[in-house]
Amino acid sequence: MSKKEFTKRFLLFVIGLFFSGLGIAFSKRADLGISTISSMPNVLSIKFDFISFGLWSAVTNCLMLLGQVIILRKNFKLLQLLQIPLSFVFGWFCDIGLYIVSFIPVPNYFVRMLLTLAGVAVLGFGIALAVIANILYNSGEGLVKAISDTAHKDFGKTKIAFDICWVAAAAALSMLFFGKIVGIREGTLIAALLTGVVVNLIKKPLDKPLNSFMEK
Repeated sequence: MSKKEFTKRFLLFVIGLFFSGLGIAFSKRADLGISTISSMPNVLSIKFDFISFGLWSAVTNCLMLLGQVIILRKNFKLLQLLQIPLSFVFGWFCDIGLYIVSFIPVPNYFVRMLLTLAGVAVLGFGIALAVIANILYNSGEGLVKAISDTAHKDFGKTKIAFDICWVAAAAALSMLFFGKIVGIREGTLIAALLTGVVVNLIKKPLDKPLNSFMEK
């Protein structure tokens, strides 16, 4: 890969992170539950609100990167250490997104559901761009890939199992902190069911033209 192509792919990945952060911000503003991977930082940010949601997202992403290092050991690629600064960039994008959507009124459940669906669409767009960039993993998918490769299990099935365990851990933490489940609702299920569908719908028409542009 040439330096020029690497730069283009890296920039596309960062753009994907921005839209992912904005999509998550829409979901958090809706307050009907957030995407599975963001459920843990969401609970933590509600309990310890002196630390922003974006910073909690960066911290949990770095913990997932540590999990990749522990699992992969010598097979861990040093390029993936770029996940560390990019985790904080992503967290910053989340906080910027939350500021942007803070001006959107949420008078009733119907509007909250529309915001939830908008969040899934924008998040799916961001993930599709990051996947097309094909240069780095986000920390969550990187951890899932590390587990699936090491255990020789199907990535898709491992991702489903990981998401269930991650949300369950977030729910358990919520029960510990509040005595009830907060931040995990029907929107979490909607995001889990629809985000992958949106990614596939967007990736298919954009994959070839964007790759052609980056390879020039």
